[in-house]
Amino acid sequence: MADITYEITKELGVISENAKGWTRELNLVSWNGHDPKYDIRDWSPDHTRMSKGMSLTEEEMEKLVELFNARNEEDSFE
Repeated sequence: MADITYEITKELGVISENAKGWTRELNLVSWNGHDPKYDIRDWSPDHTRMSKGMSLTEEEMEKLVELFNARNEEDSFE
């Protein structure tokens, strides 16, 4: 399998942290030298290991935010 390279170009924020110290984060990440994408995944404290996650283009992220903001009150957990 080919090596996968990554560079976190901008850390946007931590969403949550688990008991082992790994954090679920939203970052801009460049994979294999390509343009950065919005990326949601769990990272080890030193960012050397990661879980499976999801990368989104600018357009996909905009649509996700639009869908989230348009949800009904009954779609909420509260």
